[in-house]
Amino acid sequence: MTALLDHIATIVGPGGLLTGEDVSLRAADWLGLSTCKAKAVVRPASTDQLSRVMQACHAAGQSVVPAGGLTGLVHGSDAAADDIQISFERMRAVVAVDPVGRTVTVEAGCPIQAVHEAVAGHGLVFAVDWGARGSATVGGGISTNAGGNRVVRYGMMRDNVLGVEAVLADGTVISSLNTLLKNNAAYDLKQLFIGSEGTLGLVTRAVLKLHPATSSEATGIVALDSYDAVLGFFAHLGRRLGSTLTSFEVMWRDHYELIAVTSGRHLPPLPGGHAFYAIVEACGIDPERDGDHFAAVLGEALEQGLAVDAVIAASKAQAQGIWKVREDIEGLFMATAPAVTFDVSLPIAAMNGYVNALRTAVADRWGGESKVIVFGHLGDSNLHILIGPRPWTDDARHAVEELVYTPLKPLAGSISAEHGIGLEKRAWLHISRSPEEIALMRTLKAALDPKGILNPGKVLGMTARAGIFSARV
Repeated sequence: MTALLDHIATIVGPGGLLTGEDVSLRAADWLGLSTCKAKAVVRPASTDQLSRVMQACHAAGQSVVPAGGLTGLVHGSDAAADDIQISFERMRAVVAVDPVGRTVTVEAGCPIQAVHEAVAGHGLVFAVDWGARGSATVGGGISTNAGGNRVVRYGMMRDNVLGVEAVLADGTVISSLNTLLKNNAAYDLKQLFIGSEGTLGLVTRAVLKLHPATSSEATGIVALDSYDAVLGFFAHLGRRLGSTLTSFEVMWRDHYELIAVTSGRHLPPLPGGHAFYAIVEACGIDPERDGDHFAAVLGEALEQGLAVDAVIAASKAQAQGIWKVREDIEGLFMATAPAVTFDVSLPIAAMNGYVNALRTAVADRWGGESKVIVFGHLGDSNLHILIGPRPWTDDARHAVEELVYTPLKPLAGSISAEHGIGLEKRAWLHISRSPEEIALMRTLKAALDPKGILNPGKVLGMTARAGIFSARV
């Protein structure tokens, strides 16, 4: 091992290899609740350096675990004591912006917020966005096929990536930095790396699709007293706002009252006491008319009895205040810990019945003091759920997972809408994928990573070593 690390040090140069306390004192998650367990952290500064590092690791059968901004919630970047962690923190550059072709080429370690800022001066936007934008990286977003707040209009990360460059397990560089909207020349190889969580290859650079910046933005929050009203309101927005509807986020009352009303962390834009609260955002290109139209659409919802109260942000600061209620994940963790978090998707029409049945099941098992918090990107079929069984026991996590995941199968739902599988959800993959799909995934893994050194144990829960699948915790 010493020989391998010495060789890697010559590849990545000064500061490119960390060992000892420089590793053990590094945070392993975004909250800083755990520290890195890897025996070394390698910080390549280029694709070429990573390629040569992977050649060395492949020859030695050394496992590697990629790490980005550490904002994932499924332990997809957890490294064991015999792993080497690959950090992309020295590969953060915005390589090029093409304002005519509407693309930006960036390195994998570039934070999402840095992408937003780099293209804003060209009158363009990168449409993928979420609360952890300041630390989450492009590579991490690609590896998990992240979604965020504007999927209802712009789609997931997969819909906004035109090309990638990736390094395979043996160091081979696959450079498919396509900049074309139309390119049907055989297999679209970038799709192998989008959503595969670093188990098939390590993304080093990407070409991202951009959109013209909108010139108007309207944000409102609406109170509704029934789920039928939520469905009716969403349909109403679709008819009246059309493609300008950018976000439709819904908080069940427990989420809104906990964060906006009782936590003291925010000024509540609306009083508590209602069953649902929906954040609506619409972006257009006619500042003189869009605001009035947005207000009229919300006014119609009030007149039709779909909504019972509404507030429209009068400034950027007020809009940010509304969004902070939805994005205060730290506040949720502080108020509900210990708790288990979930990121699921299912048909919108089935959501309320699913949530009500889940609440009943939790209360029947642990009692009324247990916490169930529900919110999410309802407009794109995604719910986030936090469950804090009381009293908490070591067996609680698996029991809660059983209650959350098992009902999704008959609903054709998914155990992971946007956060990935990592270590946390691998035992439940059969809920969302058929045996044939999982078998094909294992075939791909064995073909691209025959020694099982890329992010071992993640996603499939198995790692192929010398052609044999064996369990790895």
